[in-house]
Amino acid sequence: MAVLERSYKRFEGRLTPEWSRFLIIPRHAVRDVFRSKFFTAFFALSFIWPLVCAILIYLHYNVDALAAWRLNVRNLLPIDATFFEAWVIAPQAYFGFFLAMLVGPQQVSRDLTNNALPLYLCRPLTRGEYVVGKMSIIIILVSTVTWIPGLLLFLLQSYLEGWSWFADNIWIASAIFISSLVLILLLALISQAISAWVKWLVAARAALLAAFFIPTAFAAVVNEIFQTRWAHIFDLRALIRNVWSGLFGTFVSQTVDRDRNGRFLREVIMSEPPLWASWLMLFLICALCLWLLSRKVRAYEVVK
Repeated sequence: MAVLERSYKRFEGRLTPEWSRFLIIPRHAVRDVFRSKFFTAFFALSFIWPLVCAILIYLHYNVDALAAWRLNVRNLLPIDATFFEAWVIAPQAYFGFFLAMLVGPQQVSRDLTNNALPLYLCRPLTRGEYVVGKMSIIIILVSTVTWIPGLLLFLLQSYLEGWSWFADNIWIASAIFISSLVLILLLALISQAISAWVKWLVAARAALLAAFFIPTAFAAVVNEIFQTRWAHIFDLRALIRNVWSGLFGTFVSQTVDRDRNGRFLREVIMSEPPLWASWLMLFLICALCLWLLSRKVRAYEVVK
């Protein structure tokens, strides 16, 4: 295109620092997703359960509230690692999953469908920064419903119980953060990889749902046939559960299953995959997702 009038000038405004240029992607994307009333309502609904957990923690230290509700402190849940794992992080993980399912599958697919990647990558934005920017949408949204309320509840318990409880249980805070980070990175990578390869939004959401739930049924069948627990190595939910149990100190390597075979009671010892195998499998899944993204996120595509 010929430039007839040379009236253009060099940009004289303040340049964005290179390390934060990828944040332009989530800034506009988050603003766009909150235009949906359904998403906004679901996002607000995800904070109800942390509020219930905060009330349970508060009731442990409020005698008047216990008397008004005619409750005994012994009937309340103990506030320990199991509470934060099973009653805080695990329920919030489901909210995080559905948030990722609503938002994630449409991010990369829209750019590929509309051939918008050249417009991104012709600017001072690398492929890695583009992927990180798309992933940060999931990271920001899921963080607000997982480790952030989890750490706030931990601080509430520490404030009510005292400094000694905080010092003795600081490892629970790290377990809350790391376990949430494992889930968040896995959701971000899988959702973006599916979005890059499946351009139809409904099919992409169905694929993300299938990736987490179909292997569970498959692993259950294999475990039942071969009387083992090693099929959990292919089950994303079981892998995440094992890693979380290792972080919170509740991991049990062997369990005893009892079932009735005729008139006799049979006991079978089931061994879970070791923690290193679960960590390794999650790492391989993340590496596969990065490879799939690298195959699709390009400035141009050669069609044969």
